[in-house]
Amino acid sequence: MLARCWAVLGSRPLWQPVVLLSPVPLRAGGRPVTFSTTCVRRSKNRRLRQKRIISERKLTRYFVDHRKVRVVGGQGGAGGHSFYSEPRKIFGGPDGGNGGDGGHVILKADQQMKSLSSVLPFYQGFHGERGGIKNCYGANGAYLYVKVPVGTLVKEDGKVVADLTQHGEEYVAAYGGAGGKGNRFFLSNENRSPATFTPGEPGQERVLHLELKTTAHAGLVGFPNAGKSSLLRAISRARPAVAAYPFTTLNPHVGIVHYRDYEQVAVADIPGLIKGAHQNRGLGMAFLRHIERCRFLLYVVDLSVSQPWIQLEDLKYELEQYQKGLSERPCVVIGNKIDLAQSRINLPLLKEHIADRVIALSALTGDNLEELLFCLRELYDAYVKTEQSRGERPVKW
Repeated sequence: MLARCWAVLGSRPLWQPVVLLSPVPLRAGGRPVTFSTTCVRRSKNRRLRQKRIISERKLTRYFVDHRKVRVVGGQGGAGGHSFYSEPRKIFGGPDGGNGGDGGHVILKADQQMKSLSSVLPFYQGFHGERGGIKNCYGANGAYLYVKVPVGTLVKEDGKVVADLTQHGEEYVAAYGGAGGKGNRFFLSNENRSPATFTPGEPGQERVLHLELKTTAHAGLVGFPNAGKSSLLRAISRARPAVAAYPFTTLNPHVGIVHYRDYEQVAVADIPGLIKGAHQNRGLGMAFLRHIERCRFLLYVVDLSVSQPWIQLEDLKYELEQYQKGLSERPCVVIGNKIDLAQSRINLPLLKEHIADRVIALSALTGDNLEELLFCLRELYDAYVKTEQSRGERPVKW
């Protein structure tokens, strides 16, 4: 224990620490017990808590791409009803102020939001306050902001009313009601002491349907077990589930491909399609709508199956039946599983039957991934030039 004492050396005062001895507790072996006030050793050895890995089955519960929401704007405040009075001026006239307006309910696109799971089924705007005395107006209700992911489509009665494709873009889902008028508003030469005031108007009420369409530059399109998730894991830091059974991926995953010039290309792993997907077989409609936002497509074909070109024809047919012109977007065909012997035999046959560019690679071993990255950058640069020539701003990540 340290204490301070005052000492005088000549004419200069000086603070000197004095150590006061106290009994030190001893351990069972006779060694003194050491105390630590900062826990430095524990803090260094303590590991950072890692992010919990969520399985694809549990992720399905958290990922929601459609939601029905009822929004009601805030109600306007009622007008005030009062008369001014003070000493020597009893009949000062009406002084009731107007009520405040109700708050709006606003949908706002946010890049940090990846799903509609946090969107509640009902939102009520804040109400305006009542008008006060001395001609004081009531406060307006605050705006209620509801964050939604970028790429959210807002529909009402089957019609599209808003498309939030940019970060920070807003849409007023429900307007608040106007505030009521106080009795001061009804003052006139005919009526010098009006007792009339009006209540606030109710807010707008609407029922909206929100749909999320994944926004990405490129989309991996293919049948189940074609290797789309493995390919996305190989070229980006995304970690979708990979297994030896079909329909492993039930939700779209977006991975970012980084280049040396700091450009970033977003690649979306679309869940596997089957024949009749445009008729909503195998949740086809839920998967196909995520392809609408993709600027160019990457068809992933399994080279180990017989006649792999038929897979490409079926995929383009499903896209064309879902939306006309969707299969005509810039694309490249990726022949996966080239490490297998049967795939090397089918590769030249695939090139003979189709006119599109074919890139043969193996997502498992990483063979020929460089050619895919170069081709992906060429498609991205062409997309940027096309958007700039139209005077539009290309999507950046």
